[in-house]
Amino acid sequence: QVQVVESGGGLVQPGGSLRLSCAASGRRFRIVDMGWYRQAVGKERELVAAISRSGNVNYADSAKGRFIISGDDAKNTVGLQMDSLNPEDTAVYYCKAHVLNLDDFEVRDYWGQGTQVTVSS
Repeated sequence: QVQVVESGGGLVQPGGSLRLSCAASGRRFRIVDMGWYRQAVGKERELVAAISRSGNVNYADSAKGRFIISGDDAKNTVGLQMDSLNPEDTAVYYCKAHVLNLDDFEVRDYWGQGTQVTVSS
């Protein structure tokens, strides 16, 4: 079992910045990739950014040029630096760890509980 915990959400004014952090913990697993998703009220959950173990990154169009994802393989952590935030970024942000279980060699997804980001004046 892998636990995923996010932190760093909050209330910020338009144009402001926030940094989200996520850590995966447990026994006998290896991160394949980690990513940030968000879900606004009345909308489906969507990918914001993801980073693979090899360092390949993928951003949603809405995040390009404003958000930067970074990962630390040794610590099984991922961060998301969000700049130039606007009200449309308001959502619950979820971290997902896509991991390889070293006991059964199955690949599974583990989600955090989510952290609220509100952009408002």
